[in-house]
Amino acid sequence: MGLGRFGGGVGAARFAAEHGAIVTVTDTYPAEKLSESLAALADLDISYHLGGHIDSDFTDNDLIIVNPAVPSEDAYLKKAREHGTELTTEMNLLWQYCPAVKLAVTGSNGKSTTTAMLYHIVKECLPDRKVWLGGNIGKGSLLAKIDNISQDDILVLELSSFQLEDLASLKLSPHVAVVTNISPNHLDRHGTMANYIFAKQNIMRYQRKEDFAILCGEDEQLNSWLEIGDAKKEFYRTIPGHNIKLTVPGAHNQLNAEGAIAAAAKIGISREQAQKALESFCGLEHRLELVRELDGVKYYNDSIATTPESVIAAIDAFACGKILILGGYDKKISFTALAEKVVGNVKAAVLIGQTALQLQNDIEAAGAKLPPDKRPILSRCESFKEAIETCRKLAVPGDAVLLSPACASYGMFINFQQRGNDFRQFVNEL
Repeated sequence: MGLGRFGGGVGAARFAAEHGAIVTVTDTYPAEKLSESLAALADLDISYHLGGHIDSDFTDNDLIIVNPAVPSEDAYLKKAREHGTELTTEMNLLWQYCPAVKLAVTGSNGKSTTTAMLYHIVKECLPDRKVWLGGNIGKGSLLAKIDNISQDDILVLELSSFQLEDLASLKLSPHVAVVTNISPNHLDRHGTMANYIFAKQNIMRYQRKEDFAILCGEDEQLNSWLEIGDAKKEFYRTIPGHNIKLTVPGAHNQLNAEGAIAAAAKIGISREQAQKALESFCGLEHRLELVRELDGVKYYNDSIATTPESVIAAIDAFACGKILILGGYDKKISFTALAEKVVGNVKAAVLIGQTALQLQNDIEAAGAKLPPDKRPILSRCESFKEAIETCRKLAVPGDAVLLSPACASYGMFINFQQRGNDFRQFVNEL
């Protein structure tokens, strides 16, 4: 259920078909919008019900593999449960059938970079072990490659709250769990902060005594997690006066590196080895990624920054003048702290998407006591291209233009990757 325009369900469909299942793929999108995904499955014997769902698909099959983007209260899933049809997800299947040692990272912010750093460390420091990267980080389906993964391999996963919510049914957690921080996110899906936290805690809830939980000691919320699961608990922090040599900017990346180093230590990699490996870590696509310098202005793609906290970290990473592109899909989270950070630290904010008016109101309220010439310039734009062109007009040599939206991409874009790719394209066309 849910093939997706960029192949989100391709791995699950291929796994099922290649391992003997009679497979039907159903999606609300019509075939012409799924051409890339359909082409990836063209060699397999699969039936398709596209352009909408059919009731019988949820009652006449033995197993429904559900895309994690589908809300659990979906009417078709409710029908399947009432009929007794088993539900699962691609991540759950990977967890059940993959024999490799599992290291997993979650958090509201920094989880993608920490996951990528951990993968880089393990791959560099353990060249005799096969290392795999997957999960929410968007590097393709590991489930489709599962026949090539052995028990001697190491699996490094980024896990979202959606994936962790689903994994609870298996009562399984990773050998090493890293939690970077917790702040409000995805409340449009989880409903309450308590539900969101409960889902995140599944990364530790079923750990055993021989497992490890690595928690960020700079996040107060995580101090209350010591009783979750049976794993050995350990906190990590930045070390005052000690900077790890990194190519990626910002104090937040020093903290991400400490989390990755602490996790790598649990599989026998020394701090010295890990730090040396991180010297060659080049960062992630869509995370403070330098796209271009034009007329003395640097343009950065930080499309993966879908929370206010991520944007605050991006603002702190630069000492120069900053022009931000903010806004997107409304996840029902507060922008108050971000608005206060923008005032006094950002020259201009160009606002887009559903949340543009809310962001404008919050930033104006935060700067109300300042004289007009001390407030950030605010501009609301209808299109993404217009927003980038507006940034160019506002920037002067020495400034940085950051696509760091604080919001999900839905509505204007299919996903944050498309938003980042469009930013690259438009910036390179300037």
